[in-house]
Amino acid sequence: MILSLSPMQRHTFKLSNGLAAVASFLVVLTAVSTGVYSLYQHTNHAAASMRRSAVHTTYPAPVSAAVSVPHFTHEVIILEENHDYAQVIGNPDMPFLNGLAKKYGLATNYYANTHPSIGNYFMLTMGKVQTNNDSYMSMVDADNIVRQLVAAGKTWKSYAEDLPSAGFTGPSAKAYARKHNPLSFFSDVVQNPTQKKNLVSATQFATDVKQNTLPDYSFVIPNLKNDGHDGPLATADTWLQKTVEPYLQSPAFLSGGLLVIAFDEAEHDKAHGGGKIPLIIASPFAKKSYTSNTLYQHQDTLRMMMEGLRLTQFPGAAATAQTMAEFFTSPMQ
Repeated sequence: MILSLSPMQRHTFKLSNGLAAVASFLVVLTAVSTGVYSLYQHTNHAAASMRRSAVHTTYPAPVSAAVSVPHFTHEVIILEENHDYAQVIGNPDMPFLNGLAKKYGLATNYYANTHPSIGNYFMLTMGKVQTNNDSYMSMVDADNIVRQLVAAGKTWKSYAEDLPSAGFTGPSAKAYARKHNPLSFFSDVVQNPTQKKNLVSATQFATDVKQNTLPDYSFVIPNLKNDGHDGPLATADTWLQKTVEPYLQSPAFLSGGLLVIAFDEAEHDKAHGGGKIPLIIASPFAKKSYTSNTLYQHQDTLRMMMEGLRLTQFPGAAATAQTMAEFFTSPMQ
């Protein structure tokens, strides 16, 4: 059956179809507009994120945890005494130390942990401020770097200038200050005749460098006249040059050694506990003429040195300390 429509009905039908088409077009247009707006929002948000990211990356990024401290063949740490960062860096009375700072790595935002001296020495060797009493004489049984070195089969020595005799664990004498010889307090040393023999005079350091018999870890201690405590910085610098230059030219250093020179505490500054001090890191693996503005303290240095000897148990605050891998060119296995 064929439906017959009048002219008026045909006109109404066409109009209805036209309105439906217009409605469909408006739906499509709305959908497209919504999609374009959403795309605009997404693009705008992404662009804003990129701008924020670009602003953020203008600041020094932290070193990736995948980057490790090199594996050092020998490590030497030397502490000077009681001077602020500004008193040392750039001081013409210390040309040798400043030369090392310019050639190797310099921490420009490094702080001691406490005042007076002794607590900082303990932080550098056991990750804890054991005491702030410079007259402290008690034996320390807590975990420490000697314990971990011995457990890992590593060798060590403490080279103290003016030490009365090898293995001496008694009080200060003349220019020797026991408070600057933290390894002499540890039960792992005091109660072990074999380990006590590793407490030796600083004159032995020159001999061991010359004979290429340095241990894995060396803690070198100037006397009170040569560490800046009782004498001028010029004297301390002369002592450093005489002591350090042979090591820097030795196979022990050139084959993958490490030298760390720091001051134990600031003289006037108390920021972060012990004030701002210089720390210099020298090694064949160290970045040349490198400065770091990362905030570091003594527990970070302890961890770096333990990582450098591939020790895996870190005492005290060293267990949660930062990596200092940024000072080195590449991870060494």
